[in-house]
Amino acid sequence: MTTVLVTGATGDTGRPTVERMLEKGFRVRALVRKVNERAQRLRDLGADIVLGDLKSLREVRLAMEGVQRAYFCFPLEEGLVEAAVIFAQAAKEQSLELIVNMSHKQSRPAARSKATQNHWLSEQVFDWSGVPSIHLRITFFAEWLLYIAPLIRYGRYVMPFNKESRFAPIAASDISRIVANVIEKPAPYAGKAIPLHGPVEYSHEELAAEVSRVLGKTMPYEHVTVSTFLDLFGLQDAEAMRRHFEAVTIDQQEGLLEGTDSTGTAIIGRPLMTVEQFIKANITKFTLAYPPAQGRR
Repeated sequence: MTTVLVTGATGDTGRPTVERMLEKGFRVRALVRKVNERAQRLRDLGADIVLGDLKSLREVRLAMEGVQRAYFCFPLEEGLVEAAVIFAQAAKEQSLELIVNMSHKQSRPAARSKATQNHWLSEQVFDWSGVPSIHLRITFFAEWLLYIAPLIRYGRYVMPFNKESRFAPIAASDISRIVANVIEKPAPYAGKAIPLHGPVEYSHEELAAEVSRVLGKTMPYEHVTVSTFLDLFGLQDAEAMRRHFEAVTIDQQEGLLEGTDSTGTAIIGRPLMTVEQFIKANITKFTLAYPPAQGRR
């Protein structure tokens, strides 16, 4: 039986990827940074939980023993290239059959964002390793809506991006299906960088209007600075995020996240989730819960 290593296994794409791979009958090893309730849920599903740090060669080597294929996903923080080098070295030593690598849509050597440039460098590292690799260049996640859901609940739609900038949001659940399917049948995609978008392109202002329509409330698009946006969520010290979001603001104005495609639909064999479907699937995150009305005495 093929064993698949899933990194970032409790994250937005890692967790459902573990679930999809188990459903397909693969043995799954889930790499986590701490053992908590989310890790326990994966263990309960049948995954082998391994505690480890992607920036530790020793720990990655141990996690990769007996593995044939892997999904590499690194959080938005410092250390991506180092982690990619370590992962590629361990994968080469283990003679892995495949690495599926989560990258950025606008990945390029001259990227303004260090995080995006590091994704491009990581793509090169995996290619240099000689291990067959697939790079998924993904636009903005639909999960951005969940990040601002605490504000949406109170009628505010706030983003740090220009309202005319366009993108086609894609749900993490669909990304996980894409990852699982290319891990299962990699031949058509090995050695390629694949741009992936959601089913419908919006400007940020149009997306705010669509969210308003689905929720039945009026929420004008509210554009704030990156610093103000991070302050709203208590992330004023998140310097890596600040620098990345400021650079992505320009990327969007230059159209680098625009576009749609049929690739994801072709890979998973069904339409991708729309914004309306995403909101309805997560409706409790976007609405206030009121206690039941008490009868009169």
